[in-house]
Amino acid sequence: MSRPARTLFPKTQRQAGALGERLKAARLRRRMSAADMAARALVSRPTIRRLEAGALTVSAAVLVRVLEVLALEDDIDRIAEQDDLGHRLVDARSPRPHRSSTKSLADEL
Repeated sequence: MSRPARTLFPKTQRQAGALGERLKAARLRRRMSAADMAARALVSRPTIRRLEAGALTVSAAVLVRVLEVLALEDDIDRIAEQDDLGHRLVDARSPRPHRSSTKSLADEL
């Protein structure tokens, strides 16, 4: 019994397709066939085709192996590297410093 298909937001679909195109272009720049890539990444040719078509059903482990074969594994470090929204949320939840209710020396003079 298979799981029901989950639809993606249009932007996410476009990003996945663009990722697949970039991976395919990187493979072709290295003059590597899909069969060679599959053998080096230890997956089947249909898996490589799905990844290059932007299918997000391919596991992260396969993506990482493909990046390693392409010598692009350092790109993994850039995923979610800049989390501006997360930092703003943490800053919004941080307590603000309270002013002291005691009188200062200047107030007493």
